[in-house]
Amino acid sequence: MSGRAIIVAGTVACACGLGLARPAEASSTQSGVATIYSYHGGKTASGETSRPAGLTAAHRTLPFGTMVRVTNKRNGRSVVVRINDRGPFGRGRVIDVTPAAAGRLGFSGITPVSLDIVSQ
Repeated sequence: MSGRAIIVAGTVACACGLGLARPAEASSTQSGVATIYSYHGGKTASGETSRPAGLTAAHRTLPFGTMVRVTNKRNGRSVVVRINDRGPFGRGRVIDVTPAAAGRLGFSGITPVSLDIVSQ
């Protein structure tokens, strides 16, 4: 019986890898608050050097390298960012974006946003 369970689990894992089945988070839209974060030259959780001029962001759970469309709910502007760091850890906050991404979104400080995964 346990051998059968392993085969079934392996099949599900393979299906996820082929894009046939996705985790719930990957197919859903998230909403919450975006904040700006910046520290020049430090290391991100992915090991990259932080670049405030880059279109990158921090998310608590999405895999590094995931491309996410962030849409500012106040003005409708959007930008695609790449996840390369972890955070934000404040209540209600779903993503930290670089100053460059915030500029494209048209906000300073915080703003309500929606997130849509473009690719993983």
